[in-house]
Amino acid sequence: MKVLYFAWLRERLNRGEETVSPPKDVTTIVDLMDWMAKNDEGFELAFEKRSLIKTALDENIVDHDTPLGEAKTIAFFPPMTGG
Repeated sequence: MKVLYFAWLRERLNRGEETVSPPKDVTTIVDLMDWMAKNDEGFELAFEKRSLIKTALDENIVDHDTPLGEAKTIAFFPPMTGG
């Protein structure tokens, strides 16, 4: 699965995207966030205030408890402002 990072997440993690292969017990977005944070201190810090992070699964904005299913891409980004 391809993971994309935008705005301050990209800056904190020092990467814009990567490919990950989570274990089978990672079934939701929050599971993925937990798994990534457990394996990388940078993610642990970046995902510390999860309520500030929005997610998109195959280009559809979804809640953190959404199942990953057969998703090909997940994106993490801060809330957007208009203007």
